[in-house]
Amino acid sequence: MKVTVAKTERQGKRTKAVLPVRIKGIDSAGNAFEELAHTLDVTAAGVRLGAIRRELNVDEEVTLFFRQRKLQFRVVWTKKMKGSSEFQVGLQVVGQEREPWGLNFTEFRGETETVVSASGIA
Repeated sequence: MKVTVAKTERQGKRTKAVLPVRIKGIDSAGNAFEELAHTLDVTAAGVRLGAIRRELNVDEEVTLFFRQRKLQFRVVWTKKMKGSSEFQVGLQVVGQEREPWGLNFTEFRGETETVVSASGIA
């Protein structure tokens, strides 16, 4: 299993959230792509995505489309899933002034685990 990681610290607590997103960028082979994926968990400054079907380069910028939002992220790590052709990727928000997911993360402080679905808190 190959894991590529850039040196970075997680900013904020992870909140489990399965939200549909569309990702657009350049893969490790230099090809432009756009595909559907989903979040696995989110923070106010980043996200972990699943169902990525191509390898991405660390430090590459990608665009996520979530609802009516267009969000810029930088790839901070990638991990090929064992026994699968899919990857998980860790992304950090780039130049975003407000929380990108439309969630109030202060509501979740002190809880051991919060699960969020596309329709809200589950």
